[in-house]
Amino acid sequence: MANKGPSYGMSREVQSKIEKKYDEELEERLVEWIIMQCGPDVGRPDRGRLGFQVWLKNGVILSKLVNSLYPDGSKPVKVPENPPSMVFKQMEQVAQFLKAAEDYGVTKTDMFQTVDLFEGKDLAAVQRTLMALGSLAVTKNDGHYRGDPNWFMKKAQEHKREFTESQLQEGKHVIGLQMGSNRGASQAGMTGYGRPRQIIS
Repeated sequence: MANKGPSYGMSREVQSKIEKKYDEELEERLVEWIIMQCGPDVGRPDRGRLGFQVWLKNGVILSKLVNSLYPDGSKPVKVPENPPSMVFKQMEQVAQFLKAAEDYGVTKTDMFQTVDLFEGKDLAAVQRTLMALGSLAVTKNDGHYRGDPNWFMKKAQEHKREFTESQLQEGKHVIGLQMGSNRGASQAGMTGYGRPRQIIS
């Protein structure tokens, strides 16, 4: 966890809130998917936040994961034969994964920052990024996804509609209810201004 001392006061509260967002059940599902997607040679992490962080920290497994979603010959990230041992090389490897994930279609709001993983600041954000990547892989359905499709939500896809010219012309003559409606409008029971109501006993 770098050379960072313990947090106190407000910083401690914020950090504990972030840590509570980490989902251990989701961790199991993500680990299963990564192993199925990359092969058993990636190993299996120790259970819990720290084990998950250490497993992904050097960026090699993440790079293998994103590469496995592309066809052979167009892998976006170069994976070193020996895992990098120098800190800046590891962070660079994670940054390459993030760039490849963004190119794959993961939105910026779903991306974690390198320090979130490297220093363990926000491992829930790492989970969010991996969930978004898995959802995209299931949605694309291009044959590169391995694993249970029910592990991830399918993203909504565009459903274009084609209308003929005559259908478009007909639509111009319909008054939509958004423009208001006078159905049921009546002045029954209304009296002229200033006249008292007639009460007959």
